[in-house]
Amino acid sequence: MAEGFLRAMAGDRFEAGSAGTEKTSVNPLAIRVMAERAIDISGHTSKRYDDLAPEPWNYLITVCDDANERCPFVPGSVKRLHWSFEDPSRAAGSEEQRLSVFRRVRDQIQERLAGWLETE
Repeated sequence: MAEGFLRAMAGDRFEAGSAGTEKTSVNPLAIRVMAERAIDISGHTSKRYDDLAPEPWNYLITVCDDANERCPFVPGSVKRLHWSFEDPSRAAGSEEQRLSVFRRVRDQIQERLAGWLETE
């Protein structure tokens, strides 16, 4: 969701890439709640940190505590930021309850990213 927002909100100011500690599929509920904001992440793929080519990244932003703890050192990273959000994929309950968690986290990511973009 963070990659989708960065691409939509920052235009060509940044090139966004996203990876995690393990390769999974993009959660259908994430695709659904982002579509509610007119952002299509259905074509995004899950990547592992190790799958990314070594780039001279300006920022490395982790968005969950597990990723922050397990994220390797990335050569060339100028600034590392950690934004602790609940992992919505771990939400339990009915589909509507899980959607509620995804929406809340989506909105938190959007707000945090908007504030960060104002300063960058």
